[in-house]
Amino acid sequence: MTRETKTITVVQCAKLGAELPALDRPPFPGPLGQRIFENVSKYAYGQWQDQARLIINHYGLNMADPRAQDFLFEQMEAFLFDEGPGATINSAPVGGGKGGPARK
Repeated sequence: MTRETKTITVVQCAKLGAELPALDRPPFPGPLGQRIFENVSKYAYGQWQDQARLIINHYGLNMADPRAQDFLFEQMEAFLFDEGPGATINSAPVGGGKGGPARK
């Protein structure tokens, strides 16, 4: 009887600081998607998805608005790679400044 086993690819996770299972593929196209794929674990990206929902709901972001998309991408990079301000919802800027969330 033959049993197939799947090889698990791991990354040194920039967010969690440990060697953990990698994403199956980049989460979206482009350099940031590739950087996440190479440096962020499935677990950390799952944490980001939860955080993103909080941010979107907290600010009432309209994801069709390019300014809201830019703001969320800035928050994602800060959350996953601990870069710059805005790593959490509490330190995110309030109002519609440059890269800030769109207000209704």
